Amino acid sequence: MTAPLFFIPGWCLGRGPLQSTVDALNGQFLDLPGYRNTADGTPPIDDFAAAVAHYAERLPPGATLAGWSIGAQLALAVAAQAPAKVGKLLLVAGTTSFVQRDGWPQAMPPVALAEFTAAMAADAEAMLPRFVGGFNRGDVRAKEVTRILLDQADPRPASEVLQSGLRWLAEVDLRPLAPQVQAPTLLLHGAADPLMPQGAAEALAALIPGARLELFAECAHAPFISRPDEFLARARAFIDA
Repeated sequence: MTAPLFFIPGWCLGRGPLQSTVDALNGQFLDLPGYRNTADGTPPIDDFAAAVAHYAERLPPGATLAGWSIGAQLALAVAAQAPAKVGKLLLVAGTTSFVQRDGWPQAMPPVALAEFTAAMAADAEAMLPRFVGGFNRGDVRAKEVTRILLDQADPRPASEVLQSGLRWLAEVDLRPLAPQVQAPTLLLHGAADPLMPQGAAEALAALIPGARLELFAECAHAPFISRPDEFLARARAFIDA
C-alpha cells in the first residue's frame, strides 16, 4: 500500500494552484501557518522551528511529504528532524537558503528580499502579480503560467502572516539539516527557475544522501503548472516506487 501523501504549499499563493496536482496524486494539504480560515487550516505560527514541529506532530509515521518553494524548506526540515514520520520526501523548487550567504551564492541577494518585503507591506495587491511574473521568467509558458497561478491563488492571508513567511526566507539556512535526511528524496525543479536557481537545486541534492534531482527544461518555478503531465508522471513514479 502506498503511504499517504501530504503537501505543503508555497508562500502567499496557498493551496489553490496545487489543488489539481494534489488531487491527482490522491494527497492532502498541510497548509502554511495562518492560511485558509477553515477548521482544517493551520493556525498562525510565527517561528519556523515551531511550524516544523507542528507539521511533524500531524504526520503519521512513514508518510510521503512534499513541498513547493517555502513549503519544500519546511518539508526538508521535518524530514531531517522527524525521520520516523517521513518515508519519502518530494521537494519542488526547493533550496536550503532563499538568500545568498557565505558559500551559498545561488540565491537572491538579501537586499533584494528586504526591498520586496517592504514593498509587500506597503502594497501587497500591486506586488503579488510582479512577484509571480518574476518567478516565471524564463519559462516557455511564462505568461500563461503566471495567469493560472494568480487566478487559482487562495485569498491572501493576513499581512503579519505573509511577513512571517518572508522573515523565514531571510533567516532560514537548512544546510546543516539537509545531510540528516534519511528518506529517499526526489527534487523536481525547473531548469530556468530564477527564484531557486538550478545551482541551488544541484547543491541541495548533493547535501541530501542519495537524493535525485530531475529538471524540467525551459521551465521556471512552477513545473506542476508549466508541465503538468510530465510533473505528475515523475511524481507518481517516485511516490509509487
